Order: sequence, then C-alpha cells, then structure tokens
Amino acid sequence: MKAQEIASAAADLVGRDRAKTHGDKTLNHQIIADLWNGFLKMKRGHPLDAHDAANMMELLKIARRYTGSFNIDDYVDGCGYAAVAGEIKAEQERRDKTWADAAIEGCPAGDIGSPA
Repeated sequence: MKAQEIASAAADLVGRDRAKTHGDKTLNHQIIADLWNGFLKMKRGHPLDAHDAANMMELLKIARRYTGSFNIDDYVDGCGYAAVAGEIKAEQERRDKTWADAAIEGCPAGDIGSPA
C-alpha cells in the first residue's frame, strides 16, 4: 500500500460519522488525556516502558466506553491490552529475576541471600 492510499483510507475513516460509535471526539480525547495524566502522575517522572504503553492503551479503551454508544470492541480490545500488559510484565519480572540471580551468583561474598 502506498502512502497516498494510506492517507486516503485514513481520511475516509475519520471523515465518517464516528460520533455514533465513539462519541464526541473532543470529549473522548479529553477523557483519554485525563486518564493518561493520572497515570503519568503516578509514574512521577519515571520513563515509560512497554508495560506502561499497554496499560495506557487499555485506558484509551476505557475512555471510549464513556462516550458514544455501546461498542463491545472497546471491552474486547481493553481485555486484549490488559492481557498484553500482563504478558509484558511477567516477562519483565522473569528477566529481572534472572539478572538478580546472575548478580548474586557472581557476587564475591557468595550467596548473600541465604542465612548463615
């Protein structure tokens, strides 16, 4: 697909009456901004990672539930983003544990986590 075709498809999509499904675009995006601002406040300046992005996309779907008409896609996609966030977090935890275990094994003091 060429750039012009992509832009034309996007123009067709946003040119439709999406307010029936998603509600007023300004209100919807303000709710998204409010949810994201709350999330970012909680992060307190820490850089975002893949887990955060998946959670923020779930917040986008939550925001869409409050404008427009009922759309099951907002719930299905929200569930999908939650599942993706869970998988990413589990992988991060596994990776962090592996790194921590490797650091302890390489420590000259031996296994500092075991009681004497």
